[in-house]
Amino acid sequence: MADTKAIQQLDLNLLKIFEALYFEQNMTLAAKSLFITPSAVSHAIKRLRLVLNDPLFVRQGQQMQATAACQRMAPQLINALNRIRQVLQQCGEFDPLTTEQTFNIAIHEALESQLMPALITHVAKLIPHAKICSMALSREHISRQLSNGEVDLAIDVARAVNTPLMHMPLLSDPFCVLIDASQQPELANNFNQQAYLSAEHVAVSSRPIGRVMEDLLLQQQGINRLIKYRCQSYQTAAKMVLGSRLILTLPRSIAEQFIDPNLLVCAMPFSLTDIDTHLYWHSNTETDQALSWLRQQVVRVVQINQTKMTD
Repeated sequence: MADTKAIQQLDLNLLKIFEALYFEQNMTLAAKSLFITPSAVSHAIKRLRLVLNDPLFVRQGQQMQATAACQRMAPQLINALNRIRQVLQQCGEFDPLTTEQTFNIAIHEALESQLMPALITHVAKLIPHAKICSMALSREHISRQLSNGEVDLAIDVARAVNTPLMHMPLLSDPFCVLIDASQQPELANNFNQQAYLSAEHVAVSSRPIGRVMEDLLLQQQGINRLIKYRCQSYQTAAKMVLGSRLILTLPRSIAEQFIDPNLLVCAMPFSLTDIDTHLYWHSNTETDQALSWLRQQVVRVVQINQTKMTD
């Protein structure tokens, strides 16, 4: 039985730490998500254990497994925390010119260089005292991050998501091919399917193994290519293409960021579905004035960029 008096005096900051540990199941990861030390997480959980008279989490290897009582309590507690966040977010009128709010946007590395500079330029005078933080996108944790307010918006390729996450399309981008024309001048005016299939390719993925998106689309047509190298960023891959006979398949908007006289952007010789990018947020923030404003600015920046590309 929990101590009623102790609950009335409970430091609510302990509940945020409880939430983080429940999701992460690891002291170090929970501490990292909250920007505190693992010892602070351990101390907080010890205080909660005393108040609630339950171990709450039991160590099993590297994981902290929730007890039965913890599993019964956690969903309602986390829902209550989300409701508190929602109420606080809706408090007061949002004024872009005076707000000192920090906006956290989770975005895939490949999209960051394409969208973030334009977004910062667009909003610099609109929110002079606010801050925008671009952070690495973790598809495994994005639902929790949007739910607990660690992330305000996420920008990533289109994928299936369920309520309470919400999303909308931002842009649609065709695939193209990047080559070094100085190394393969014969392809400059005659890049075809045979050239694509006979070439050695560099692929981009944050994962060390597994098929990348363009291979999934190619293999639907029974097409396989030779991936010679694999790296984590398009910028690195483009540098690998320079001075070699490697070729790189990538979204056109990203290819057009690489300015080098030897790099040539060629049309994809096979018909592939465009790669779609979506904007994601949590339903709790749907009516939040500040985040609604931010979503509008992101959409506006994308529209401006697309207009420039078609001019």
